[in-house]
Amino acid sequence: MQQALDYAERMMIPFVFTSNGDGFTFRNRNEATEKTIGLDEFPSPGDLWNVFKKNTSIDEQQEKIVTEPYYSERDDKAPRYYQLNAINLTIDAVMRGQNRILLVMATGTGKTFTAFQIIWRLRKAGIKKRILFLADRNALIDQTYINDFAPFKDVMTIVRNRKIDKSYEVYLALYQGLTGDGDKDVFKQFTPNFFYLIIVDECHRGSAKADSEWREVLEYFNSATQIGLTATPKEEKTVSNIDYFGQPIYTYSLKQGIEDGFLAPYRVIRVLLDKDAEGFRPYDGQTDRFGNEIPDQIYDMPDFDRELVLEQRTRMIAKVVSNYLRKHNTRFDKTIFFCVDTEHADRMRQALVNENSDLVREDEYVMRITGDDDLGKKQLDNFRDVSS
Repeated sequence: MQQALDYAERMMIPFVFTSNGDGFTFRNRNEATEKTIGLDEFPSPGDLWNVFKKNTSIDEQQEKIVTEPYYSERDDKAPRYYQLNAINLTIDAVMRGQNRILLVMATGTGKTFTAFQIIWRLRKAGIKKRILFLADRNALIDQTYINDFAPFKDVMTIVRNRKIDKSYEVYLALYQGLTGDGDKDVFKQFTPNFFYLIIVDECHRGSAKADSEWREVLEYFNSATQIGLTATPKEEKTVSNIDYFGQPIYTYSLKQGIEDGFLAPYRVIRVLLDKDAEGFRPYDGQTDRFGNEIPDQIYDMPDFDRELVLEQRTRMIAKVVSNYLRKHNTRFDKTIFFCVDTEHADRMRQALVNENSDLVREDEYVMRITGDDDLGKKQLDNFRDVSS
């Protein structure tokens, strides 16, 4: 019985039954009650639904929301148990009038698909008619449009070139496309109450800062229900997801994802380069390759490839990783380098090409996949393909 109860708690199942062949033990999770019933007293689905409604005190309008079915036209894309938990808890929170919601789900656990199912159910229930999905990278917007949000294609648009068309129901947009250079008030072409629901992808980034332009977008659409998605919520002196969205209503951790088998286990191999450990300080009068004198200060890791480029450090990183792949005979295993910006990615790509010159004939062996690199972006789906 305890094993069944533990499983039900994890899966957030409201009712649990076990039997010894003579009768049933019936556990009501919501009331934390347990009783024994006869074999002929097993409750019908209608009976269980009535008990559930009594426990949760929902009215007819709320019942319509929570009973709206999932999108299920793709047999290969059924929600996993933790996604169901996140979706159901979010639907329940919205049903009860909560307008700021935070979901914490580890990278790779399908936050965008979870968001799609939330939007699908709320939109079909008729309570969230116009929806805005916010992200901060073109690749995220394009992937969302083509993949998880594809069923919305007839009512969906991407806000591009700072132009607004108010004839759609589902909008995908970059923060930068609604704020920033030029007309900073692009988002104000919508009325403050235009959107009923806003999904904020990777909400630990710009929108977490109270004084950011990105936060201004969310505050302008203050009346909308706003759901923040992140794998890494930020809690710092000047940056807080919880201050804005509140405590997470559901968390699915990296550890749990690995234990469940949905995420690959990993191990950390630490390599400390001398300049990373000691920092770098130019000698008196030292110049860069362009002949400009380098300002006299100590440069540490946060400065590298931002304030100062150490080309030998880039070459050393490429050598260390390439040697590791050679040693383990995994040179064709998919490998990703996270770089500071597009220029850094370009330098790192060239260093890797130089370090693996015997494989240069493989045109796609080292690719830079960044927002401004069309050639690299075309390889994104190939890189993401788990079967290759």
